[in-house]
Amino acid sequence: MEYKKVIKSDEEWQRELTAEQFEITRRKGTERPFTGAYLHNKEPGVYRCVNCGNPLFDAETKYDSGSGWPSFWQPIEAQSIQSDEDDRFMMHRTEGLCRRCDAHLGHVFDDGPQPTGQRYCINSAALDFESRKDEG
Repeated sequence: MEYKKVIKSDEEWQRELTAEQFEITRRKGTERPFTGAYLHNKEPGVYRCVNCGNPLFDAETKYDSGSGWPSFWQPIEAQSIQSDEDDRFMMHRTEGLCRRCDAHLGHVFDDGPQPTGQRYCINSAALDFESRKDEG
């Protein structure tokens, strides 16, 4: 899949996002653990980037990691998320970003379940959820 970049000024993003969404996705913030809207969501559906609508995760790959944030073991497409090194807060982590709009989503760790061994630890405020509950 080819990604056409979504590029907007901070002012444009601020008009389109809530204050929390802007702080997390554009300023690389983090919501408090165990507070996110999607932490306990178990409905079938697709999680999309709150900034640009890019489909990121299928609910079938969501699991309870106990970390306090929604966690997924695999994105819908590997290329839908890009990674970057994050050395803030005196620790080394891998940051997960939306490939389409560069929104900060959360972090990726190598302690997830099989088959990937990955844990995409994602802020609820970085996501929109599209339910499949009412389909067919």
